[in-house]
Amino acid sequence: MTRLLAVFNARNKEFWRDRSSLAWNFAFPFLLVFGFYFIFGQGMPMFKVGVIGEQDAYISRPGFMQLSHIQFVPYDELDNALGQVRRHQIDLVMDVDRQLYWVNEESRNGYMAERLLVSTDPAYNRRVVQGEPIRYVDWVLPGIIGMNIMFSSLFGVGYAIVRYRKSGVLKRLKATPLSAFEFVTAQILSRLLTVMVVASIIFLGSHWALSTLMLGNVFSLFLVFFVGALAMISLGLAVASRSRSEELTGGLLNMATWPMMGLSQVWFSLEGAPPSVQSLSNALPLTHLVSAAREITTEGATLLQVSDQIMILLGMTALFLAIAALLFNWDSDHR
Repeated sequence: MTRLLAVFNARNKEFWRDRSSLAWNFAFPFLLVFGFYFIFGQGMPMFKVGVIGEQDAYISRPGFMQLSHIQFVPYDELDNALGQVRRHQIDLVMDVDRQLYWVNEESRNGYMAERLLVSTDPAYNRRVVQGEPIRYVDWVLPGIIGMNIMFSSLFGVGYAIVRYRKSGVLKRLKATPLSAFEFVTAQILSRLLTVMVVASIIFLGSHWALSTLMLGNVFSLFLVFFVGALAMISLGLAVASRSRSEELTGGLLNMATWPMMGLSQVWFSLEGAPPSVQSLSNALPLTHLVSAAREITTEGATLLQVSDQIMILLGMTALFLAIAALLFNWDSDHR
């Protein structure tokens, strides 16, 4: 018991003396709670409805737009709104000026929103939008795979390097002919192999067992996974480039992963969210990984059509690698 208490006290003193990780353990939960309060403080709406109409049309608002628990998203272009209905991003589109509405008959939420519209404003005329039936599992699968890539890449690389540095392994490797470039490259390739094997098993296993939707090219999808994994691994290297505290590194990695969990549209669409939230979402690598993968699987997009997301991920990879190269340190004491 004496030895157990000695180790117990030593570990507690180590934690409380590490001021950076101690502060982060207190600050991060509050940042997370307050952040999600301001972003989603009003609660999630039951339905999302796109609205087309001139500003004057809102003066005499239809009864449907006065109902609660419905989020009305303004659109300037009808084609853009109809595309969101086809992809089940929103449930209905209504043209206030012409008293028309469009609904995807394959959408369950669209059916319920249509019933509410017809009961409150029967003068509106119906139009049908054709879209491939998309189950929630079809929509969420790219997000789940992207989330798995994120966690495996960030924590798999970040913790390993910090552990090597803290235990002095990196300092010993520095004395060998091994260069920093060779060491980092080996870390990247090893993690890439693991991530791609796991992502392939998840996707192929889900497709075989659940007949998940796959309208695009499998090679294009795996290329997106590959580029996304590169970006995430590079971010993990940048975070762990100098730190020798596993607690602090864990806090920094959580700071990177949790916003991506909530804002990268892994579980739900941010269609209709405030512009500031969408801008923050677009600055996260997981957003572009999930968006490109989802477009390929549910819309049949080609590599050319998702080239913007791929180029952004490659740009982020170059930026994170440059930061990691500038800050990387072999030694555990930063000397």
